[in-house]
Amino acid sequence: MFAKTYLVGPPSGLLKGLLLGLSVVAAVPCVQAQTEPREAAKAVDDTAPAAAPDGGPKAGPQTRAAPRRSAGELQRVTVTGTALDETQSRRQATASKIIVGRDDIERFGDSTLGELLKRLPGVTMPGRPGRGGAPRMRGLGGGYTQILIDGEPAPRGFSLDELSPEQIERIEILRAPTAETGARAIAGTINIITRGGYSKKLNDLRVGVGLENGNRQPGLSWTRNDAVGAWIYNFSLSAQHSERKNDYSSHNLTENLVSGELIDQTERTQSMGQRDGMQANARLQWRGDNGDTLVLTPMLLHSQGSSSSSSSLQQTGGVAPYDGTTGSGASQFSSRRLGLQWTHRLEDGGNWLLRANLGQSDWDNTSTRQNFGSGPSVGRFDNQSDQHDLSFSASAKLTTTLANDHSLVGGAELQNNRRRETASTLLDGESPLTEFDGNLTAASLRAALYAQDEWSITPQFAAHAGLRWEGISTQGTPTAGTPDISNRSSVWTPLLHAVWKFDPEGRDQIRASLTRSYRSPNLQDLIARPSINPMFPGRGANDEIHPDRAGNPALKPELASGLDLAIERYLPGSGMLSANLFYRHINNLMRSQTTLETVSWADQPRWVARLQNIGDAITQGLELEAKFRASELWPNAPRVDVRANASLFASRVQGVPAPDNRLSQQPDGTLNLGADYRLRELPLTFGGNLNWTPGYSTRLSDDQRIVQGAKLVLDAFVLWTLSTSSQLRVTLGNLAARDYVTTNTLESSNAAGQALRETGSTSSPSWPSLQVRLELKL
Repeated sequence: MFAKTYLVGPPSGLLKGLLLGLSVVAAVPCVQAQTEPREAAKAVDDTAPAAAPDGGPKAGPQTRAAPRRSAGELQRVTVTGTALDETQSRRQATASKIIVGRDDIERFGDSTLGELLKRLPGVTMPGRPGRGGAPRMRGLGGGYTQILIDGEPAPRGFSLDELSPEQIERIEILRAPTAETGARAIAGTINIITRGGYSKKLNDLRVGVGLENGNRQPGLSWTRNDAVGAWIYNFSLSAQHSERKNDYSSHNLTENLVSGELIDQTERTQSMGQRDGMQANARLQWRGDNGDTLVLTPMLLHSQGSSSSSSSLQQTGGVAPYDGTTGSGASQFSSRRLGLQWTHRLEDGGNWLLRANLGQSDWDNTSTRQNFGSGPSVGRFDNQSDQHDLSFSASAKLTTTLANDHSLVGGAELQNNRRRETASTLLDGESPLTEFDGNLTAASLRAALYAQDEWSITPQFAAHAGLRWEGISTQGTPTAGTPDISNRSSVWTPLLHAVWKFDPEGRDQIRASLTRSYRSPNLQDLIARPSINPMFPGRGANDEIHPDRAGNPALKPELASGLDLAIERYLPGSGMLSANLFYRHINNLMRSQTTLETVSWADQPRWVARLQNIGDAITQGLELEAKFRASELWPNAPRVDVRANASLFASRVQGVPAPDNRLSQQPDGTLNLGADYRLRELPLTFGGNLNWTPGYSTRLSDDQRIVQGAKLVLDAFVLWTLSTSSQLRVTLGNLAARDYVTTNTLESSNAAGQALRETGSTSSPSWPSLQVRLELKL
């Protein structure tokens, strides 16, 4: 079932890195041996929760001297308990899981979820520094990371930036898939748990404003949580407005390696965009006397925005395609979802969990581009599309225990999505894609069955085994009168996790996971209508570095066999150290390939980029993480909370010549260093974080290479506690602002068969940002 494994290139680098990580973890007992006697003298339980995020006292049980009573006097005994904190929950999970709670979510006062995720272990973000985007675990691009909202797949087209951090209760990161959460997670899973369903009363208001390069970004959020009888309700509302500059410059150099002719082209683009967004979600929960619960979870997302741009082009040699451009665009997105969840308690302590979700999403996009001047590409480009998705999902899950040692889970899932899209493309008022304009209809059906057993074999050893089957069927009609396109696939995914504790009462443990996961092509990859490159908009030829794009209905899913090994040491309080080694062997790798095709929208053959299954690939890496309070390890150290993580990645795509034949968009690693400290004399807490991703080169084929520049993001915050019900948070983002540079080199030939080298580079500036937010407890 599992592919034969072997290391990429010389294995010594990763093995040395793992040994280094293990040596750091193993070295901690020397420090801990000095601190544990002091803890024993204080009679503090090793499992007590960490100090409160504001630096206050710990919220766990404490040992106190009992008052003397007479022999016949009855003594009142009060038993109290505390919920597991994030570190304790992570420690007790059999499958590897990282939990990010409200303290970490609120620390920097991020305005988008993407800004928060970039600081998490092994997570990278695309695009220019200081901006959000789709998160990538282990450096792997779109589709490799599974995004869940409250355990359910995120709706198509959903952007994490549409969800305010104020609406998030916690974030769970699973480095390896499980049968219950799904196997479409070659890189891992990010499960976003929205706020709600808690008995603690809340009535919080946050009002703030951000500035970036003189552009405003105001926002507010309100959270209300209370109980009425057997009902618990939660409501979260947030709204924001953003204005951002998106300037960039591009430079293209074409060299004729035979004649020596050079074409040097520089284009500078000024772009401005603004967006308004609103998010609302609620949770209404009823709990019966027998333990049954009913939960309703409506969610509403809406955003709309506009953009404008202009550019000027300068060229020496050859004929310039145009002198400059102007452009504008408008977009609107809305999503509505209603969830229903019923939990029925069984007499043996297990439960039935039934879920149903109904959702609808709508997109409306228009854009206009005018190429002006005297070149061959002068003209007006108008694009318009309306997309409407309707989705329904239902699932049933049974959880029960067997012999007090087995936690058994079995379930079934069904998800149906239907899309209707209307699109048109006009070039100077006429459509070059006549046969593709009009209505597109498509539907996909996903079904899954799974079972898993979490078994506490001994106090030291626990195992988690699962098996999941998942099938996906996609059908679509690109336009009226064209033949249907269909794609079907199914995957069996066995999954095995284990954890070994050296001592049941100790702090050290080892984890191992052996898994099979997959990545399926999405609907857009399969049946996307062609997109004409605006640099060459006519019915003539284009060049290989500026291809058109289209879908590929013959795509197959990628399959990956994986191995994860980790060692963890849990420190006093809620500190921990870990080193994790992962390996994935991927079959049927999907990668964009550009080929010269005879197409219906041009009179000459054009270069077209489509996703293709090109063969196998291997990726592996090492992930190190440390989190602790300095004073809990070294008695004389300040009460500084330290957070650090570092990841090293390596990959190889078979069939592409070395060196640098890595997976697309995967850097060599990433680094985060952060700390925060609360002053004792003043009600101030301050901290910062450094995020660094090194530059790297990727060889896509024999004749194409992409070089990505390094990213450095430095953030800092100050929190001023004004009173017990109010505080002021100031965040400085991207303090070390720098340009984000990408270079693409391609070797090709012209119509005369002469060898060409085309080098294109894009430079996108970034700017520091300031955000001030007032946080009130009403």
